[in-house]
Amino acid sequence: MQKIHNYFDFFIGTVVLFIAGFFFFSSFSKTHQIKNNQNYSLFAKFSTADGISTGADVKIAGVKVGSVTKQELDPKTYQAILYFELDKNVLIPADSSIKVASEGLLGSKYLAIAVGSDSEFLQPNQEISFTQSSVNFEELLGKFIFSNNTKPSTQNQPNEIK
Repeated sequence: MQKIHNYFDFFIGTVVLFIAGFFFFSSFSKTHQIKNNQNYSLFAKFSTADGISTGADVKIAGVKVGSVTKQELDPKTYQAILYFELDKNVLIPADSSIKVASEGLLGSKYLAIAVGSDSEFLQPNQEISFTQSSVNFEELLGKFIFSNNTKPSTQNQPNEIK
């Protein structure tokens, strides 16, 4: 009876390993296909790119069309340079703009492209010139809370004697 139990454990363990191997191979091959999907790269410079990291989405009208592949700091201007890949079927007019947007108040951040109307399209490795940096909600909230919006009332002040 002990021998049958050992064969059953061996069989179940082998099946589990094959399934795990299949999922590993499948996920690796899918990732490889995405990278070789003949996407094209663009970049943009931002004064601040808070919340954006490698792998963040790039969206047009709320639809994902690419992802951020690299970020670095421009040593001359101290601006954040974000490199991203877009689907080869999505052509971006040259007068388009890009901004760092947020999915709700506390949601994750992504790059949102506002498509322009130019008849010329950006070529691979070109820059999107019109950018809008991220809004720092903590800083805005701090300014709102700690700002002194009270103005002195003129009604309670005594009139000058002439």
